[in-house]
Amino acid sequence: MARLIEDEAGISALVNGLKRVAVLGIKTEGQRGQPAYSVPQYMQRVGVEVVPVPVYYPEVTEILGQPVFRTIAAIPGELDLVDVFRRPQDIDQHVDDIIAKRPKAVWFQLGIRNDEAAKKLVEAGIDVVQDRCLLVEHSKFAAK
Repeated sequence: MARLIEDEAGISALVNGLKRVAVLGIKTEGQRGQPAYSVPQYMQRVGVEVVPVPVYYPEVTEILGQPVFRTIAAIPGELDLVDVFRRPQDIDQHVDDIIAKRPKAVWFQLGIRNDEAAKKLVEAGIDVVQDRCLLVEHSKFAAK
């Protein structure tokens, strides 16, 4: 049963199962200092496959050495997680796309909370984490 994950045990189980993560709103190498680039870069460095889904940068075809996709649903294969770097008010436009792909979970980064979108995702059978930094939680809970 899908749920809103807020406890440490749930976060730990989620981060320890990550193999393939789509990053919605990823930045390019030109924005290296921003979390929307440094968090996926960290995830890639620790062995997680990162699938870039930038919202802007229509000319970009590759980020972190990986091909870019323009929607979550267009990504072939299964996804463990969609890591979201979008303002809370901008998430609603992506909910149907995310639901169409059916990832195991969706993660709204630190400072990002959209309870209505989270509710729709959970109702569609997708676990949701809100307002937490994936890098911080992964480095805290990932099996060493």
